[in-house]
Amino acid sequence: MLGFGADRLRADMNRLLALLFHQGVLDEQFLQLQQLQDETSPNFVFEVVTIFFRESEKLLRNLRGLLLDRELSDYKKMEIHLNQFMGSSSSVGAKRVRNVCVAFRAASEQSNRAGCLRALELLEHEYCYLKNKLHELFQQLEQQRVMAAGVRYPIQG
Repeated sequence: MLGFGADRLRADMNRLLALLFHQGVLDEQFLQLQQLQDETSPNFVFEVVTIFFRESEKLLRNLRGLLLDRELSDYKKMEIHLNQFMGSSSSVGAKRVRNVCVAFRAASEQSNRAGCLRALELLEHEYCYLKNKLHELFQQLEQQRVMAAGVRYPIQG
C-alpha cells in the first residue's frame, strides 16, 4: 500500500510539473536546477527558490512603492529592479514572470505609468501563481520523501 501511495504522489507531482511547463510558467532552467540537487544538497532547489521568493517580495514592494509615489516615478530605479527580477526569475526557470518583467521594463523605458501599473498587477498575479504552484510541488516532494523513508510505528508491548 505504501508503494501505491508513493507512485500516485510521484504521478501527481509529474502532472503538476508537466502542467507548469505546458502553461509556460516554468522553462528548462528549472530542470537544470533540479539536476544540481543531489545527496549532498537534497534541498537545493527548495533553498534556491526560497531565496528567489524572498528577494522577489522585496522587489515587488520596491516597484509598487516607486509606482505609487505620484509625484516622482523613478523609471531608472524601476528598470534596475526589473533587471534584477528578470535575472533571478531566469535563474529559477520562472518563464512567465520573466516575460512580464520584460514587458514591464518596456513600459518603464517609455515612462508609461499606466502601462507600468498594469504590468505590476500582472507581475504580482504571475508571481503569486508561481509561488502557489511551487509550494504545492514542494509539499508533494516532502510527502514523497516521508513515504520513501517509511512510516515506523512504535511497538506496543
